[in-house]
Amino acid sequence: MRDKPAAGTLPEPANLVTAEEGSNPGLRGRDMLSTLRALALQGLKQPVHSTRHALALGGQLGRVLLGDAPYQHSAQDARFQDPTWRLNPLYRRGLQSYLAWQKQLTAWIDESDLAADDQARARFIVTLLGDALSPSNGLINPLALKEMFNTGGLSLIHGLRHLAGDLLHNGGMPSQVSKAAFEVGRNIATTPGAVVFRTELLELIQYKPMSEQQYQQPLLIVPPQINKYYIFDLSPEKSFVQYALKNGLQVFMVSWRNPDIRHRECGLSHYVEALKEALDACRAITGSKAVNLAGACAGGLTIAALQGHLQAKRQLRKVASASYLVSMLDSRVESPAALFVTEQTLEAAKLRSYRNGVLDGRDLAKVFAWMRSNDLVWTYWVNNYLLGRQPPAFDILYWNSDNTRLPAALHGDFLDLFKHNPLIRSGGLEICGTPIDLRKVTVDSFSVAGSNDHITPWDTVYRSTLLLGGNRRFLLSNSGHIQSILNPPGNPKANYLENSKLSSDPRAWYFDAQQQIGSWWPAWLDWIQARSGGQRKTLKTLGNQAHPPMEAAPGTYVHSS
Repeated sequence: MRDKPAAGTLPEPANLVTAEEGSNPGLRGRDMLSTLRALALQGLKQPVHSTRHALALGGQLGRVLLGDAPYQHSAQDARFQDPTWRLNPLYRRGLQSYLAWQKQLTAWIDESDLAADDQARARFIVTLLGDALSPSNGLINPLALKEMFNTGGLSLIHGLRHLAGDLLHNGGMPSQVSKAAFEVGRNIATTPGAVVFRTELLELIQYKPMSEQQYQQPLLIVPPQINKYYIFDLSPEKSFVQYALKNGLQVFMVSWRNPDIRHRECGLSHYVEALKEALDACRAITGSKAVNLAGACAGGLTIAALQGHLQAKRQLRKVASASYLVSMLDSRVESPAALFVTEQTLEAAKLRSYRNGVLDGRDLAKVFAWMRSNDLVWTYWVNNYLLGRQPPAFDILYWNSDNTRLPAALHGDFLDLFKHNPLIRSGGLEICGTPIDLRKVTVDSFSVAGSNDHITPWDTVYRSTLLLGGNRRFLLSNSGHIQSILNPPGNPKANYLENSKLSSDPRAWYFDAQQQIGSWWPAWLDWIQARSGGQRKTLKTLGNQAHPPMEAAPGTYVHSS
């Protein structure tokens, strides 16, 4: 499933990077051409089947030309909301012909002799082609014609200017956000704090308290390595950081460095070692023996690897609890991109990364944009080029476009995780020289998934939760990948499912789950406060003698590009 944008709105991005995303080798043109060749060959192998569907399409097009309108597009499909598509005879026939072609081509694939995986690959490619060939993507789009008339042709000039700018500065992809509207540290990522610790791979930010009393055991938030940390600290009303601070938690944040070719050999063990040092800095600054960890996406994978390493070293007492937000530890996932993954594509992806020294987040963003091309490519094509409008000034979209890179070694480790799925086996993964067994990680855990998450599907996050030892709690939010995290109280549409009995079958869990109205943040807050020790008078000073404040938040690493 995927999030459905309201008519006339630009969709939510979906580009928080997980181990699955970081491990994705990308959709190669040769693989798509291979699928198209297989389709053409299938048409020759089944001439009767193909002829039957061609005749059926001809009959449907004949009905359309006579004025019949047998097909209805989705009510959530914003491309055809303009009444011209229904009321104008030419536009109505054009839309009906397009829908008839899509329907018959899908039926031809579904009823062919292709294997199930080949059919899935074919449907994915046909969907990409169908989105690209939509009549709404051309200058005949009634919205584009109206805008051209209303602006005296200026919309076309503005659109050409936007197209030229994106070809030169955005890799040929339509811009999703007006970047001039935001500045990190000025109107986003503004919560007061200071960098109190720095390594080659991360900065540790400690935030100023916002409550009179604070809990003894701090919270350390670990974002994914390929996006900037401030998804947790956008505007004050969306800030997960400020929500925790106002409710008495001591909050620390990891800000990963944007690596370059010098960090080519930095793999998952290097990141775990850096996180271990940050954990010890949190303990030293707060005087607490244990720290609560929270990781999102690949950050969740990283805190799981850290705990497995600490358990092997008999140091797991340093962790009080672990929260996993849309995090995937079990890499068994069904997605269109996974259908194109072979041994050859995985090795080719590794080779490209090592040749360049890094995997550029912008390249990865392109792959996942094309996986939802109607929402994340063609919507902006129409807005920016056909209507000549500026992309929206939206903080989440700005964060989404602020990509970083992955070191080649870390990208290779993610590819191996995707290929071998080692965390489902005891000792299947080795980190910092120690074997990892998540069953022995007996730390209490709190996991959140999104029911509409197309990047880390909720059932995969659920299976990942089952890999952990200790007391486990799992919630299913009624949202997508990003909104599963940015889900503050007060959202009238927010709700989640919970079932305290974690069965081995996600479907059985879902069937017996109870719906809870509202955000999951308050439920998590009660859970984390119960694992944060007693309360004391708030300590206003940041850092300590060994870890003095170096500079004000948001620090240096977040500004690197």
